[in-house]
Amino acid sequence: MASVRPVAHTPTWPVRGFILGSIGLVFAIPIVAMVEFTLRRGLAGGHDFSRWTALFQGGFTGPYRTVLVALGNSVGLAMGTVAIMLLLLVPTLLLVHLRFPRLRRLMEFVCILPISIPAIVLVVGLAPVYSVLARVAGSGVWTLSFAYGVTVLPFAYRAIQANLDGVDVRTLSEAARTLGAGWGSVLVRVLIPNLRRGILAGAFIAVAVVLGEFTIASLLNRITLQTSLLVVSKADPYTAVILSLLALTFAFLLLLVIGRLGLVRTGRRRPTTGGQS
Repeated sequence: MASVRPVAHTPTWPVRGFILGSIGLVFAIPIVAMVEFTLRRGLAGGHDFSRWTALFQGGFTGPYRTVLVALGNSVGLAMGTVAIMLLLLVPTLLLVHLRFPRLRRLMEFVCILPISIPAIVLVVGLAPVYSVLARVAGSGVWTLSFAYGVTVLPFAYRAIQANLDGVDVRTLSEAARTLGAGWGSVLVRVLIPNLRRGILAGAFIAVAVVLGEFTIASLLNRITLQTSLLVVSKADPYTAVILSLLALTFAFLLLLVIGRLGLVRTGRRRPTTGGQS
């Protein structure tokens, strides 16, 4: 008697629309509320764009200039965190996968451990390390990249490991080595291109975490986007919300660019076959 395979049911368009619409509302309602808050005229009632025009006409001068500096610091930290992830995590995962598969469970435990540690506890442990680091290499804001590298480690590990499980890395590396490629060429020209989606997903998450992180930067007295927005909110909450909306827009565009890098080109021309009928 032939066995009957279960049929995979795909959601219909109404179900997809309902799910996407519900998720869209979760994100849209707070943003719409923030926009409405910035347009209020206070006790006079009504709405206008006076605060937006005043901010842009002033050119982000005075107390708001620090927000631009802090935004540059956060972008630099995001780039540094992604670089640490690429230089340390990716080669280590490949080495464990190819040469030391018995260490995979230990590697997974070490990489997932930071997600179970609260940020304030993590800062308490990192404070003595940063006191030594400040005497050796200075106390610039770039040093937060090391702490952020630990923070994003669980998310980056999951993204890259999921891609790694779907690629036959051992066969690819052995084939490349058989053809005479060195380990450097195997890593750069064979393995990393096949892990591009996982690496970009990890970079996507790292950038999102760094741009939104506040606790570590605040307790270690570093100027980042979130700490500067807190300072502005104490003087002018309306302008702080406007700057938060602009920061959200910038982060969305930055993440959109990173996401576009992971898309496979589908516009290639198909080869023609035979003659025309």
